Amino acid sequence: MHELGLVNYAVKEVSKIAEQNNVSRIKSVTLEFGEVSGIVTDYLYDYWNWYSKKFPMFEDSTLYCEEIPAVTWCDNCKIQYSTVAYGKTCPHCGSGRTWLLRGNEMRIKSIEVYDSDDASSADGGDIEASGEYKPQ
Repeated sequence: MHELGLVNYAVKEVSKIAEQNNVSRIKSVTLEFGEVSGIVTDYLYDYWNWYSKKFPMFEDSTLYCEEIPAVTWCDNCKIQYSTVAYGKTCPHCGSGRTWLLRGNEMRIKSIEVYDSDDASSADGGDIEASGEYKPQ
């Protein structure tokens, strides 16, 4: 259940970014995570909903999740391929000398904020977010 830790990380990072940008209310946060990261999105949404009730900055905020396709690199034939479809064995040359290029990470992709303290405001703005969590 590393999803609770991931949501905790995201809330802390978004809070820091919001503070640096003088933002008091978050409208939405988009996380992207790797296809083979083992993250269960239902748990992320549940934990996000719990956290959003605990912190006024996140009240009524929405979490969006996007998946990053897992891609593996073959050292033998120097070709990338879909990790989920073929696993650790290269479909081009049959080599096992492969490694995961991407697909195990989680990062904050975007943060949408309210233009004012008024949560009913229909207009939102975006702030740049940079934060990446790599599961151990």
